[in-house]
Amino acid sequence: MITTLTANKKFDWNLPLTEKAADVMRAFGITVQRLKNNAITHSCEIKLSPGEICYITGPSGSGKSVLLREFYNTLNSSDKINIDDIPLPDNKTCVDCIEGGFLDTLRTLSNAGLTDVFCVLNSPATLSEGQKYRYRIAKAIGSDKQFIFADEFCSQLDRVTAAVISHNLRKFATQTGKVFILASSHDDLLSDLLPEAIVIKHLAGDAEVIYKNQR
Repeated sequence: MITTLTANKKFDWNLPLTEKAADVMRAFGITVQRLKNNAITHSCEIKLSPGEICYITGPSGSGKSVLLREFYNTLNSSDKINIDDIPLPDNKTCVDCIEGGFLDTLRTLSNAGLTDVFCVLNSPATLSEGQKYRYRIAKAIGSDKQFIFADEFCSQLDRVTAAVISHNLRKFATQTGKVFILASSHDDLLSDLLPEAIVIKHLAGDAEVIYKNQR
């Protein structure tokens, strides 16, 4: 079954025209109408089947996060999870936060790059920022949700760890049928993720969608 995700978001300029803002506009020769005409529409459509990965990439400030958020919000399903929304408990260990038996839990944590026993036995709230991100990935792939969304995918991790996690998620998606929608300005993970769809977001607002196979 193919799922279609759409994004269509426009940020109109409707802020208060204060004296200070007017001074800036006069200094640079900008009118209110020009500000309104300069609004960019972030529009895109992707089609994904079970077990596929979509990777949204492009320069900083191009609107990758906008597309990912719109894809998430317009997906008419409760079978979705955004790793940014996953809480970080401070009253139990990481291993106790992941669903499943002993071996399944360790496998889930390992797929997310959390293999240090001291991390596993600490609470998610006390981990470093990179470890918190990996915990959230583990929590997402260990859940029963079909669609997993992750912004700034592995952006703050060292590139070796990021490549390992990407390779693991590629295998995990194929094996389980879960769908990943990921966004990052880094393009060094494509050979490990092998996404079925790549969305290249340009600064001008255009989004170019490239599929591995014709749709």
